[in-house]
Amino acid sequence: MIDLGNGTMGPLQRWTDPFDVNALLLTHLHPDHCADFAPLAVYLRYRPNKPYDPTQRRMPVYAPREAPSRLAALYAPSAEELGQTDLSDVFEFLEPPAEPVRVGDFEIRAFPVDHLCPTWGLRIEAEDRVFAFTGDTGPSDEIAKLAAGADVLLSEASWLDSPDQPAGVHLSGKQAGAAAASAGVRRLLLTHYSPWTDQQALLGEAREAFDGPAELVRAGSSYTI
Repeated sequence: MIDLGNGTMGPLQRWTDPFDVNALLLTHLHPDHCADFAPLAVYLRYRPNKPYDPTQRRMPVYAPREAPSRLAALYAPSAEELGQTDLSDVFEFLEPPAEPVRVGDFEIRAFPVDHLCPTWGLRIEAEDRVFAFTGDTGPSDEIAKLAAGADVLLSEASWLDSPDQPAGVHLSGKQAGAAAASAGVRRLLLTHYSPWTDQQALLGEAREAFDGPAELVRAGSSYTI
């Protein structure tokens, strides 16, 4: 499972039982990528008809180094318990893997990208297929590395291209398309676009820079790699 932003815990349960998730990868700790970690912790700790047994398995969480304290503070049930909550009974916190690691059937590697806080993009391989995810990032040489030859690049594209956009925050549609072209990916999926952005214009920018298949992802849809 990659990222768990606000509002994702409900849809997750339509696809699978959270108890069956092999691992959670958090690209960074902004709320739109991790806020539903708190209800996940409640679910794993307190579901009465299927109690969690940490002696058998803790859920691996690959996340920035400060994740244990930041996410414990997010979960803490009261102000008095801020800084005292420990979630290591159900989660095994691990740093994003700079070298490939195996998670179930997948080989995963993380690449640091350019954002407002420590953030990683992900390269995930299985059965000779490669899926790459930028995480949140401005233009970065690391995108070409993490997405090199990928079958699918899931790229953030938060706004339309403009010289007035701040550096080191997000990609425009044009920049996402250019990154996909530079990496030689086969298919581009755009995500993280803002509701106030002209979505078709965003897609048009990407298609001008990338001549392969490109589309906007939609909530609840499935994509075959």
